[in-house]
Amino acid sequence: MSRVLKLVSLSILLLAGQTVSASEGGVSPAASKLYDFGGGWAITNSMVTGWLFSAAMIGLILWLIGKPSILPSKGQAVVESLVSGLRDLLEPIIGKKAFPFAFPLLLTFFIFILMQHWMGLLPGVGTMGMGHEVNGEFHLTTALIRPVMADFNATIALAAISFGAWLIIIFKFAGPKVIWQDIFGNKADKKETPIFLYYILSIVFLVVGVIEIMSISIRPFTLSVRLFGNIFGGESLLHGTGYFFVFYFMELLVGLIQALVFTLLSSVYIGLICNHGDGHDHEDGAEGHH
Repeated sequence: MSRVLKLVSLSILLLAGQTVSASEGGVSPAASKLYDFGGGWAITNSMVTGWLFSAAMIGLILWLIGKPSILPSKGQAVVESLVSGLRDLLEPIIGKKAFPFAFPLLLTFFIFILMQHWMGLLPGVGTMGMGHEVNGEFHLTTALIRPVMADFNATIALAAISFGAWLIIIFKFAGPKVIWQDIFGNKADKKETPIFLYYILSIVFLVVGVIEIMSISIRPFTLSVRLFGNIFGGESLLHGTGYFFVFYFMELLVGLIQALVFTLLSSVYIGLICNHGDGHDHEDGAEGHH
């Protein structure tokens, strides 16, 4: 894990055209241990940041909503607009059957990633901590508060949760038969395809299915690396440029984009298998009505 972290971090810094180290005021690739329990268990600065900001985020949402009413307050209207907007965006992707089950998790992904990244831009986050003075300059060695999304462990955990939820949802709302047909099944119409060509296509789709399984198996890694790379690269850029306001504004946009990308990709993965048959169900219902 540490080797992968170093390789990813080095690639990001090289692409950014700079080499920022922790001693120079940059973001360390690994989270610092604030308390070590031994045996591989420890409390890190990114964990503390996640707990504190998650509590603040829950408190903010509860404060905005207040006591829910039919005539919403301004805070309740803001939260309802966010939920409604994401619902309208994600429901056509996921499908009506799986959407009620998947939406709460996807909404949590979006809010958590967005708010954790934005809160990581607050003054003191990643720069306040313990260090030492060298030639009249302070060098930070251990940050007390570290942005959660700049910790590879956090992005891996989010990707693992997304992948686990995907497995549960597709088996619950699609089933093994639909999953097998979607990945390995012959998509040609047997009635309209010559028999010899149909069996040849069956072999082709079987090979394509094996490739698809390989693609599916690396989704947690690609999801986590994409999120970590963009957030960590932005944090390093901010530290290296002294929090120049242009880059600071760009990071606000990056947080929004990355939260949306992660949520949309998780939705697309679900919809690729679960979003089948809604149109047919509607047509069948209409025919039955007539």
